[in-house]
Amino acid sequence: MDFIMNNNQPLIKLEGITKVFYTDEVETHALSGIHLDIRQGEYVSIAGPSGCGKSTMLSILGLLDTPTDGNYWLNNKPVANLDFAERARIRNREVGFIFQSFNLIGDLTVFENVELPLTYRGMGAAERRSLVGAALEKVGMSHRVKHYPSQLSGGQQQRVAVARALVGKPSILLADEPTGNLDSKNGEAVMDLLRDLHREGATICMVTHDPRFSRHADRTVHLFDGRIVEESKAADSAAIT
Repeated sequence: MDFIMNNNQPLIKLEGITKVFYTDEVETHALSGIHLDIRQGEYVSIAGPSGCGKSTMLSILGLLDTPTDGNYWLNNKPVANLDFAERARIRNREVGFIFQSFNLIGDLTVFENVELPLTYRGMGAAERRSLVGAALEKVGMSHRVKHYPSQLSGGQQQRVAVARALVGKPSILLADEPTGNLDSKNGEAVMDLLRDLHREGATICMVTHDPRFSRHADRTVHLFDGRIVEESKAADSAAIT
């Protein structure tokens, strides 16, 4: 992955991010005063119990949601006040998503699922074929290009989802419980794949509730009740688990 940015600046910078949900006169504070920097090439895990704000934080990082208050910079550019079209463009070009439920389209082949983000860019067919082939080769799924998701195991579907996330060479990969629907063997295989991508230079931010997988990251950010309560380095995380 070829990224160009000022190494003196973090790839992602959150300052005082707050997210409040309003329902029937009830205020739910999902995030409260989040400060976080993620640098290019870093592998960060966001950990914590269910309902602590992990997925809300990832949605804000991926421009799927907006904070109630605070500032967010991506590649040293403020993103909080971007319009819908610009947010969509940045999601397509700067962010790769890996979801717990794979989110593959059932009536598209493996090749077509991975190709889809590039099609939205208006990229030419030859360049799309080249990038899709390289992404599927990287995740070990180039032999399944004509298969449909229903013909794949859960582990294979997640590999295809990883290929779709990285095919456009995004600035950052966001993974939301990427092993949540997999057995332990396939979960470890997907984590090994993410670790290999990180070694090749990918920036990864992963939400997980499983401390076994947090230890793959350089740094783990621990959330509780919408606040960062602790940060631990890889060696510290290993000691905790």
